[in-house]
Amino acid sequence: MDALGGAPGLHSARYAGGHGDSAANIDRLLRELDAVPDAARTARFVCVLALLRRPDDPLPLIAQGVWEGRILRQRTGAGGFGYDPVFFSPAHGCSAAELPAAVKNRDSHRGIALAQLRFRLS
Repeated sequence: MDALGGAPGLHSARYAGGHGDSAANIDRLLRELDAVPDAARTARFVCVLALLRRPDDPLPLIAQGVWEGRILRQRTGAGGFGYDPVFFSPAHGCSAAELPAAVKNRDSHRGIALAQLRFRLS
C-alpha cells in the first residue's frame, strides 16, 4: 500500500496481529487509510514464483506477476479471500471479490506469474 509505505506487505496475513484474520486485517487497513484520498489509495498484489528443476539448480526460473489497483473505502463482493473485498481492479471496474474465479485466476498477480512461468517453460 503506497500511502502506508508498503505496509502491510509481507505481514499481510498477520497485519492486525493474529495470523489469517482477514476481517481484522481489513478493519485495520481501512482505519489507517481513513483520511487518505481515493487517488492516493494505490496498492498492488505481487507474486513471485521460483522453479527449481533440482535441489541444486544454479539457474531457477523466476516469474513475477503484479496486479495494480487501489483500496476501497468499504468491502464489496462476496468472493475471494484476504483483502479481495477492498482491492479495486481498475481494469475490471470492480473489487477482486466481485470477479468470477476464472477471471481472477487469469488476471491476478498469481495468474500473471503463472502464465509467465508457463511461457518460460515452453
